[in-house]
Amino acid sequence: MNIFGIIIFGTLLGTFFIRLVANILNLKAAGEVLPDEFRDVYDREAYEKSQNYLHHSTVFSLVTATFDLVVLLVFWFAGGFNYLDLVVRALGFSPLLTGIVYIGILLFLQGLVSLPFSIYHTFVLEEKYGFNKTSPLTFISDKLKGIFLGLVLGTPVLAGLLWFFENTGSLAWVWAWLAVALFGFVLQYAAPTLIMPLFNKFTPLEDGELKSAIMDYARSVAFPLSGIFVIDGSKRSAKANAFFTGFGKQKRIALFDTLIENHTVRELVAVLAHEIGHYKKKHIIIAMCLSFINMGIVFFLLSVFLNNRLLFDAFYMDDLSVYASLLFFSLLYSPVEFILSVLLQFLSRRHEFQADRYAVQTYSGGANLVEALKKLSRKNLSNLTPHPFFVFLNYSHPPVLQRIERIRKTAAAEESA
Repeated sequence: MNIFGIIIFGTLLGTFFIRLVANILNLKAAGEVLPDEFRDVYDREAYEKSQNYLHHSTVFSLVTATFDLVVLLVFWFAGGFNYLDLVVRALGFSPLLTGIVYIGILLFLQGLVSLPFSIYHTFVLEEKYGFNKTSPLTFISDKLKGIFLGLVLGTPVLAGLLWFFENTGSLAWVWAWLAVALFGFVLQYAAPTLIMPLFNKFTPLEDGELKSAIMDYARSVAFPLSGIFVIDGSKRSAKANAFFTGFGKQKRIALFDTLIENHTVRELVAVLAHEIGHYKKKHIIIAMCLSFINMGIVFFLLSVFLNNRLLFDAFYMDDLSVYASLLFFSLLYSPVEFILSVLLQFLSRRHEFQADRYAVQTYSGGANLVEALKKLSRKNLSNLTPHPFFVFLNYSHPPVLQRIERIRKTAAAEESA
């Protein structure tokens, strides 16, 4: 094992044990006493259920992560990457098609290995705690649609990357960067109308109190909306959510039917005020710019390590290739990716506080947002007392208790101003 192998192996083990420690600390931090803030929405039975769900889901995630790591290491050190490469090369395809088949087989094997865990998560873990609404037919349909989208969307992207790096010389990383960025931008527009409806039914929200309240608020903050839709989230899960799609004047709101069922009109508007806050504070644009910059750095570094003999030796590969370079570089880049994910999570939590502040300033002083957050926590069996280290590594949103405390402070400051 050379220096590249040591770095990748050390990173895989290091990040695994860091996350293991974080999960153990998170379990130990789970408080037996319900925080006073939630006594109006939780009873003893509901809180015990949330604690059990935390324990069960944490153990499941650790078992899954351990299994994935073991499978990867066994495949690696048994020479699996090289064996598969020799088999695919023997088919006599062009370098581009060989690369597509090679990576396609690896993705298929990965999906096959993860399938039993996906089935358990949906039909055992989520079922036990009352979340699962997915039928076996819907589960199978979703998997087949995912494979179809992977072939239709993923194959051209992979083919383009391989072609750029095989045929456009030293500036290949620039062309690949711009092409993938453009594809992602187009996908942002296409997803709401072409992709999402493959999995869920989007029904225009009927005229009534909720639609009027949403439109009135949107107009009050000069936020154009092209439509408000109800999504049949209850088809798969009892958990509730809401999201925005689209850009410019094509912005749409999608409300899960499970969200509408469990919240008042004012609470729903408060949740949307928070989401609109992300747009008003330019968080979406900031995230896109950071993603664009990170993508450019990744492609540049990939060009530096492309067809690096030492990197291929670390995986016992006989032959160099662009397609294997993509795969091995992704593993080599993983420590940087881990650090970046922590930094981006920190930025995301900061943005959530800012969006909460915007909602407080523009709608009902935050009172309805607090109630909505408490109900969502109860409905989704959220962990009310996560360990700070676990939050630091994994949370894109601040813990709900911190958000509520900050909302109350912001509301008090606004009233006294």
